[in-house]
Amino acid sequence: MAERIYLASPHMGGGEQAYLQEAFDTNWIAPLGKHVDELERQVAAYVGAGYGAALSSGTAALHLAVKAAGVGPGDVVFCPSLTFAASCNPIKYEGAVPVFLDSDPDSYNLSPEALELALKRWQPKAVIVVDLYGQAADMEPILALCAGRGIPVIEDAAEALGSTYRGKKCGSFGQLRALSFNGNKIITTSGGGMLLCDDEETAKTARFWATQSRDPAPWYQHSQLGYNYRLSNICAAIGRGQMEVLEERIRQKQAIYERYEAGFAGIDGVRMMRRMPYGEPNCWLSVLELGGRIAPGQVIEALAAENIEARYVWKPMHLQPYYQGCEFVTARREGSAAEELFAKGVCLPSDTKMTPQQQERVIRLIRGLF
Repeated sequence: MAERIYLASPHMGGGEQAYLQEAFDTNWIAPLGKHVDELERQVAAYVGAGYGAALSSGTAALHLAVKAAGVGPGDVVFCPSLTFAASCNPIKYEGAVPVFLDSDPDSYNLSPEALELALKRWQPKAVIVVDLYGQAADMEPILALCAGRGIPVIEDAAEALGSTYRGKKCGSFGQLRALSFNGNKIITTSGGGMLLCDDEETAKTARFWATQSRDPAPWYQHSQLGYNYRLSNICAAIGRGQMEVLEERIRQKQAIYERYEAGFAGIDGVRMMRRMPYGEPNCWLSVLELGGRIAPGQVIEALAAENIEARYVWKPMHLQPYYQGCEFVTARREGSAAEELFAKGVCLPSDTKMTPQQQERVIRLIRGLF
């Protein structure tokens, strides 16, 4: 059996060990310490945010963002349907009601037209916007629609660290933003995430909630509900090393996309997920649209037989068993873009350790199906 080709896996740069050794040498093996503070500062400065709160996961960051937006029981929160469950589950954590919105068929992200239509029916407490697969949503019309109604925007940039929209980094849009450093992301802390904002008090409150909301008292006292969400100093040390290679990883991901784009040129009805002209994606995952001639499952099975990992595009949330009965809004007459993208999209191996020769093998296998 040939060597495994992964969808996306951790890729160490070499500098991580020095930061880890410093944490061990100083005995800071805890959810606080120098590396946590420095990672918050470094990531916030890179993205262009005022403050960061380093947390145990991107999900934790989204949860605290929803909470910080004032979302509570019975409130309506908009979220794109074509996304990972972590984008919308925090809505339910706070007892609120998700309303799912359709996608733009080119960017895969929240459709401004669907948002405008939904705003005629509801006044949501917040709108969650996802930068899917490393490509920015079209933020200008989304932010304009929400600002005119006083609705806070939460940017889920979990997959989009290093991507840009009109010259600004993803993770810098809206009142509250979330990043993920999960093992499959463009850089990793093994597990982890970060809440970003421009208000110091919000960042302090997030850190307070993330450390069990322990009051400043001489004993353990809690006047608010808290969570065990703070990032370990050990994980933050890995993250500091990973930040040193972030730009290299972005270039590698973009090169992977470009090789796929060239490799599948000329196949009728097949295209790569489009790179939108309003920004520069980090190409975290390269997505191939099959156009109906070949089903995603056929590609995934053919690659799996050769020890190559691929996966379906996210199954839309409005089709998930748990979210049955939730409202779904589309501005399209010809059907849901989210459902169409799920039906014809496949996420291809986008691992930065994959060699060009291995990628050429992936391309040949897929072309052989047509």
